[in-house]
Amino acid sequence: AAVYSCATSPGGRYVFAGDSASSVYCFSADGSRLWKLGTGGGSALSMQYHDERLYIVSTDGSLACIDASEAAINAAQSGTVPVAADIKLAAALPTYAPLTTAASVATVSAVPAPGSGVVVECTQEGGRVRVHVVSEGYEPSWNVQFPRAIRQPGARYVVDALHSSVGGFYRVRGEIRRLV
Repeated sequence: AAVYSCATSPGGRYVFAGDSASSVYCFSADGSRLWKLGTGGGSALSMQYHDERLYIVSTDGSLACIDASEAAINAAQSGTVPVAADIKLAAALPTYAPLTTAASVATVSAVPAPGSGVVVECTQEGGRVRVHVVSEGYEPSWNVQFPRAIRQPGARYVVDALHSSVGGFYRVRGEIRRLV
């Protein structure tokens, strides 16, 4: 099988290689094979060693981290391999229940200190209720993508953060609280 990627630990003590058959190998400095591991996600196209960890990106687009510490290599040589854990970014992010009515929104009574929230305001424009940023440091003419169910003309809200998007508008990030 062809070698697609390789990496070494500091000083070349261990050499790692990924082949075209979806396997990753660990060799000692003298060339002895210490272990062979199936990636479970295609061939390792890219490989980096950092702080006793081997990071690979595979042909199926997966990013994997392999424990390449001395203890893990010794354990693998004796046949002990840890169970793979599938970690998704979405699982690490907080989730928020959709806001369905203005009454379901938590309230705050004071404008947040700088850096601890952004104030937005709902305004009537023609037949639509639009949301724009009131806090300084943002483009006031840009619309804010905001839940329609809680838009009320004149209502002000505090959001955790805003991120600009292509097309000249903002997306809300984090919690939404009504300013009363």
